[in-house]
Amino acid sequence: MTVAIIGGGISGLVLAHRLRSRGTAAVVLESSSRVGGNVQTRTRGEYLLEAGPNSFLDREPATRSLAGTLGLETRIRAADAAAKNRYIFTRGALRVLPASPPAFLKSDLISLPARLRVLGELFSGRGPRGVDESLAQLGRRHLGREATTVLLDAVQTGIYAGDPERLSAEATFPQLVKFERDHRSLILGAIRAQRAAREAAKGDGAAKPQLTGLLSTFDGGLGVLVDALAAALSDTVRTDAKVEGLTPTPDGWRIQARERGQPVELSASQVVLAVPAHVAADLLRPLDAPMAATLGAIEYAPMAVVHLGFAPGTTPKPDGFGFLVPAVEGKAVLGTIHVSTTFPFRAQGGRVLLTCLLGGTRRPDVVARDEDALAALAREELKAMTGLTATPELTEVVRWPRGIPQYTVGHLGRVASLDGQLKRWPGLHLTGNAYRGVGVNDCIRDATRLADALG
Repeated sequence: MTVAIIGGGISGLVLAHRLRSRGTAAVVLESSSRVGGNVQTRTRGEYLLEAGPNSFLDREPATRSLAGTLGLETRIRAADAAAKNRYIFTRGALRVLPASPPAFLKSDLISLPARLRVLGELFSGRGPRGVDESLAQLGRRHLGREATTVLLDAVQTGIYAGDPERLSAEATFPQLVKFERDHRSLILGAIRAQRAAREAAKGDGAAKPQLTGLLSTFDGGLGVLVDALAAALSDTVRTDAKVEGLTPTPDGWRIQARERGQPVELSASQVVLAVPAHVAADLLRPLDAPMAATLGAIEYAPMAVVHLGFAPGTTPKPDGFGFLVPAVEGKAVLGTIHVSTTFPFRAQGGRVLLTCLLGGTRRPDVVARDEDALAALAREELKAMTGLTATPELTEVVRWPRGIPQYTVGHLGRVASLDGQLKRWPGLHLTGNAYRGVGVNDCIRDATRLADALG
């Protein structure tokens, strides 16, 4: 059996690596000249920049297992202790995100009535069964309007850059929905889940990867993982190979592609589309218009990434991991990562590196601006929010017109529909961040699951 994997992002690479480790032949067809998809680490002088994802939480066994297989476990770097604090910009100031219930009660993150309303969550009720409600609806029922507008919106912004009125609660924060179903109260559910996890850890003596649960990356950025996968796969990966058509055959699939400008044709028993949903839709439209329409209904948030690097001594190193900005503040900047505080090795010699994220579903127009305008906007809003006035010695802008998949209300139904529609086409599969999780861990977990099912 040969598996053809269309798309050389993290999902496609992990899938191919896992299949090969299980003795299954695989080939990866990547349309661009490089692999890794949105995972792109770049060195610019004394700075290490991430064009896409910046880190992962070291809590996914599949990610740790992959790192171990590739010999990368010793290269995992947890966030510095100085990044412990996280901030939210609200009511004209940066305010620390409380780390405990007592700290929350004393904080000024939201008003006192809103804090007391959050405490009342212990007495909240369950939502209607069988309804895929929005994240905002779930939030207002349990936390109240202000906490939803400030806290919950800021948290989802850091993951999805979306609109909580449109995001599906169950697709984006399934644990919260589970807490509600099982325990009625989100707070009670969280407390009981933590207690159960501690008890399980005491009684489980099985050997497992040593997960820290900490925000982490690799010592050379996330690109270290991509480079290691590409090296391990060697000639399994074919770049500049754009797939233009798929044809089912009695034995599997025939793939029409253009490789380095020349037409080529390949045969495979299985085909996996590890590409963005809209790319998969374009490929499948001639075969299955309804499935293409389902894929096309998965929206993406446009994103702009602005890196600002400051020479030693020109500005103080900021405290904490960074800050998020809820939509109610009316800013184009969705959040800023204090990269040199979180991962000091990414800015050498006492330099300060900030990564600003702009755009999202509620400010898509921002991403269309030219690079100079985006950089100027980021600096202008940083000055207004933090008082930063220094002139950067490095500025780099990356735009993603389709950045982060949006799991809007109905998303789980769309994914279930796709699973059903795929049954019409034996040997055809989907994986990637458009379906079951948008993070690096999610992509690795889903690709590993699919490889085990195929191999």
